[in-house]
Amino acid sequence: MKTPKHWQHKGFAAYTLWPLGLLYGTATLLRQTFKKPQKISAKVICIGNLTAGGTGKTPVSVSIATLLQQHKQKVCFLTRGYGGKLQGTMVESHHQATEVGDEPLILARQAPVLVNKNRAEGAKQIIKNDNDVAYIIMDDGFQNPSLHKDISLLVIDGEAGFGNGFCIPAGPLREFQSQGLKRAQGIVLLGEDKHNLCSSIKNIPIFRGNVVPLCPQTTEKKVVAFAGIGRPEKFYTSLKACNLDIVKSFDFPDHYFYQQSDIQKLLAVAKEHNAILYTTTKDIVKIPAEQRSAFNVLEIAIEWENPQALTDFLLSL
Repeated sequence: MKTPKHWQHKGFAAYTLWPLGLLYGTATLLRQTFKKPQKISAKVICIGNLTAGGTGKTPVSVSIATLLQQHKQKVCFLTRGYGGKLQGTMVESHHQATEVGDEPLILARQAPVLVNKNRAEGAKQIIKNDNDVAYIIMDDGFQNPSLHKDISLLVIDGEAGFGNGFCIPAGPLREFQSQGLKRAQGIVLLGEDKHNLCSSIKNIPIFRGNVVPLCPQTTEKKVVAFAGIGRPEKFYTSLKACNLDIVKSFDFPDHYFYQQSDIQKLLAVAKEHNAILYTTTKDIVKIPAEQRSAFNVLEIAIEWENPQALTDFLLSL
């Protein structure tokens, strides 16, 4: 899906859908209230958010795994594998996005990944496979009550904030804002705090960072860009920050699986404009391996304002 425009404003469409959003938020609240989470021997860190759409959970998960690994901690990712067909599966190099989803293939570059929609069963499987795993990092799953979380970090895009403050479908919230903040042990705020969230969120530590593009060293500046992520404009901004000239861009739905017709169109447009093709790490894994050489990928990283404070917070478990 693409992020609806009315999610950012309390206009006619948002108020019309508000009753449905109220039901959605109430259903999430009831699940959290009556479901008893299961606890396991490893420490569980959940990297979640309160809103639908791209906030940066996956790069944050990778960065946190890196911080823990730098302190000799053994980590494993646990994710639902959105869009994949396989369940209860450790991600291997031969897996495709159609089998395990796109984000697990990104996570697997940093640490082992297990895909399972049932988070509690997935966590047990990780421990059964390797009892030495000290930390299980959940990419998403904050609203999933089946598994006990030792730390839940909410990732917030400083530019988008919480949108209009309504629940899906009236707004971007996956649950009532106040309820979600009560369960969080920390906030990860990415980018400029355009909604003054740092002053409005009380009694929760806030760790600030920025999504930094790893700019390519190239003389070719004309770019045809495309992305199937929650907020593709963030990707385009990163390309421009690398002094690349976007002559044409194409937005696809989040987690979109590319067809040959899409690929041929992108190749034709790039040739027409004498430009090179750029996409994201999340999208390139959904391009057939034999065609990937025609596409360039903009890698990104999280640059923390105070990485030591975040590391100390994580290791305090």
